[in-house]
Amino acid sequence: MEKGKVVVLEERVPKLKQRRKQKANRRLTIYIAFFFILILCIIYFQSPLSNIKHIEVKGNKHIPAKQLIEFSGLTSRTSFWKVKAEQVERHISAHPEVEKVHLEKQFPNTVVIHVKERRRIAYIYDKQTFFPLLENGRILVKNAPKTAPSDAPILVNWKEGEDIQEIAGQLAKLPSYILSAISEIHHTPSDHDRYHITVYMNDGFEVSANVQNFAKKMVLYPSIVKQLNPNVKGVIHLEVSNYFKAYESETKGDDNEKGER
Repeated sequence: MEKGKVVVLEERVPKLKQRRKQKANRRLTIYIAFFFILILCIIYFQSPLSNIKHIEVKGNKHIPAKQLIEFSGLTSRTSFWKVKAEQVERHISAHPEVEKVHLEKQFPNTVVIHVKERRRIAYIYDKQTFFPLLENGRILVKNAPKTAPSDAPILVNWKEGEDIQEIAGQLAKLPSYILSAISEIHHTPSDHDRYHITVYMNDGFEVSANVQNFAKKMVLYPSIVKQLNPNVKGVIHLEVSNYFKAYESETKGDDNEKGER
């Protein structure tokens, strides 16, 4: 039995040596591979290969993508791995038209800027220029368009100050479908009503209203128009009581009125 054991051990010695050698070779291979990966990582992080290659902007309507990228401070020389989302978002939020911003990093080298713009609720017409009025009451002076925009009503005869802030607050309360139905809002105060305004709608009707309750009254506009003959245009009065007076009736001196009380 002892002789048999010796024979078995002698047979196993070469196999054990071979296994140890294979194991050592595997370790060496792993170490070499790890070393080369480490070298490649160092080269990657220190070279332009790790820099941003693409910057995309999504959600912008009025703000040029180029302008938002400039605010972000990101360039093709910026390392993808050194981009701090919170810092970039803070820089972009400094733009007066940006309400919200979210930065998304897409491996290997793409950055996507998601923005939500503040709503343009009107344009103030002055000196042949249309100055955008934002929903927070801020007026944009730089890069104001010279041609009449169609995405929000135009304010005519309004001077910068308390009155504009008042109408801005009212317009901000209106839903988009009503806001887009308004063509122009003229500031037409009188001795009896310093808050009086005249509103021209895209469908051809005219609205006589008061700034202070404008949003509350204009919400009723669609239901009032449904009761009217679309071929008979005139003035919808929304000051105190709501009623309609046709243009033809006014010229004839007729007080044919229709509306809601």
